[in-house]
Amino acid sequence: MIEAAQLRKEYHMGDSVVHALAGVDLRIQPGEFVSITGASGSGKSTLMHILGCLDRPTSGIVRVAGETVSALNDKQLARIRNQHIGFVFQTFNLINRTTAFDNVLVPLVYTRRAFAKKAARDALERVGLGKRSKHRPSEMSGGECQRVAIARAIVNKPRLILADEPTGNLDTRTGEQIMQIFHELHADGITILVVTHEMDVAVQAQRMIHMKDGNIVEDTAVDDHRREQILTQAHDVHTRAFRQKAAAKAILPAAARVPEVGGWPTSFGGGGGDDRGHDAERESSSPPGPKDLGYPAEVDPVRE
Repeated sequence: MIEAAQLRKEYHMGDSVVHALAGVDLRIQPGEFVSITGASGSGKSTLMHILGCLDRPTSGIVRVAGETVSALNDKQLARIRNQHIGFVFQTFNLINRTTAFDNVLVPLVYTRRAFAKKAARDALERVGLGKRSKHRPSEMSGGECQRVAIARAIVNKPRLILADEPTGNLDTRTGEQIMQIFHELHADGITILVVTHEMDVAVQAQRMIHMKDGNIVEDTAVDDHRREQILTQAHDVHTRAFRQKAAAKAILPAAARVPEVGGWPTSFGGGGGDDRGHDAERESSSPPGPKDLGYPAEVDPVRE
């Protein structure tokens, strides 16, 4: 499904060069469920944007669905995104002035696909929002907005879904519901790639990739035993850290590194780890708008 070879991404900030990606090699097979983790500035969002054809590498090769995309122009990249990839972001990226139905319809308006309205209704039904189709984002909860975003992502029947912190703005229970939708989509054969700071989200994947300083430092399969081990170790380390803080009556400095167990950080929050390149990655990974995903910037969905 996805192949990347020696991906490098550099940002020039004044007289300095930030190496957001430092020669990444990666292969994701069709039907896999993969999570990518790492501290802020580790390169995970930069990698996702390049794999999703939202950005180009400074050097290296990317193939999506068998097609080399690393040297395509903007129009060609938009075609790949619209045909093969669905996107889900932490901030939903919905058009506030339109209804849930119209938001889901946007990708189909761009492709002028027949039976677009039926496809949009089916996608909303798939995520349990068939009865909320006429509501605007301002009238919906965060969890409902994310479901609309997922419906929009799947309406073109993509082979790959890329999700960047899809539960980051949600409470625990709602986040679990969103992850259940991803599991159902994966069961239908869709390849899922989730970028996350949250350990309990990351371990739900079949495979965990951990990034640091623009490199993949660990890539491991996750079975039930490994999943339980990672979560238990993370809980134990957090408990010890909490007790140490309470005893010292002080909070660890912001620059303190997150403790690691078996190569895996116990959490991936922005306050821990190495922030090298954080500003450059944050700039590159700002959530794209409809136009960036291959849709027009402003679309009035087709009405009968």
